[in-house]
Amino acid sequence: MFSYKHFFFVPSLRLRSEQAKTRVFMAILLVCFAFGNLTAQTKMSSSEVAVLKAKVRAQSETTETISSDFVQYKHLDFLSNDIESTGKLAFKAPDKIKWEYVTPFVYSVIFKNEKLYINDSGNKSALDMGSNKIFKQLNQLITASIKGDLFDAEEFTVTYFKKERKSEAHFEPTDPEFREFIKSFHIIFNNNGEVEEVKMIEPSDDFTQIIFSNRTTNQPLSDAIFAQ
Repeated sequence: MFSYKHFFFVPSLRLRSEQAKTRVFMAILLVCFAFGNLTAQTKMSSSEVAVLKAKVRAQSETTETISSDFVQYKHLDFLSNDIESTGKLAFKAPDKIKWEYVTPFVYSVIFKNEKLYINDSGNKSALDMGSNKIFKQLNQLITASIKGDLFDAEEFTVTYFKKERKSEAHFEPTDPEFREFIKSFHIIFNNNGEVEEVKMIEPSDDFTQIIFSNRTTNQPLSDAIFAQ
């Protein structure tokens, strides 16, 4: 049966090649990132960039767990309205991440131990990321993105902006292989250096946007939350 979930994955993929597997992984990654409005932005000065980096790194170094609600908007050029879904994010250091969608469907994606676990309303599957260098790099990228500390990632050129009272970092891939899947992605930080939005543009200019709310940090999270 047709489902809105199909919009989050690249259609007609076959897992017979490493490139196809990479496209599947990147399609899942696109569920987690987004692209947003670029109006009313001013480029940061070098001193402002230094302040932002220090603030975000201080947050990242002291963050052991994150729990948050989120709203996700998926924009596809051929649709008149964006697809909206809601869910919950759970992160536990060093690398356990769970994206749990609750509306309009029940669906979860778990990253842990270099593996990706998918639970589609009870239909479970897994993908080994450890056997592929790109998968491993992307898994590290996801973890760093959620915590916000991506500034030293060699795979990207970073540009910094201030927008109203918030800060925004734009990441442009330098690796041609990355650019096949990611045109650009942006992270918006609040005044405390916490991630409020994570955004991504696909090469087709379709995009996904996730807005976080009700964030709690360093509260106990059971490993059972990340059971596949």
